[in-house]
Amino acid sequence: MIYIWLNIVPILVATLAGLGIGYIWARLSGLRIGARVAVAAFVAEFWLTAILAGAVILAPDQASPWTMALGSAFIIWVGFVLPVLVVTLSVIGIRAGAIASAGGYWLVTMLVQAALLQTMGLVPPPAG
Repeated sequence: MIYIWLNIVPILVATLAGLGIGYIWARLSGLRIGARVAVAAFVAEFWLTAILAGAVILAPDQASPWTMALGSAFIIWVGFVLPVLVVTLSVIGIRAGAIASAGGYWLVTMLVQAALLQTMGLVPPPAG
């Protein structure tokens, strides 16, 4: 977990970008976000961004750094975020259009965060 402290600035910047995207999405969706939800969103966005940063750091160098950064975001989204959203929101009766909107929001958020992390640069943890 030392990599989080080594990369706290890029992680916080990407977290704030995700929150900004979320704010815009919520406004366009007609949602009002209270203080409690905003705090929970910050914690969740921070953790998701930290995990994404770890994935970008550990991504193999078999393609360009940009391909690996954006590809890591996409793989995490399609492998974890999207299935959880679809199942959870479907079970509670959310309509398909709203599920697609939420899924699109998270995909855009994760791609922007990956781009910011890649642009700012990440420091791998020390070996051994």
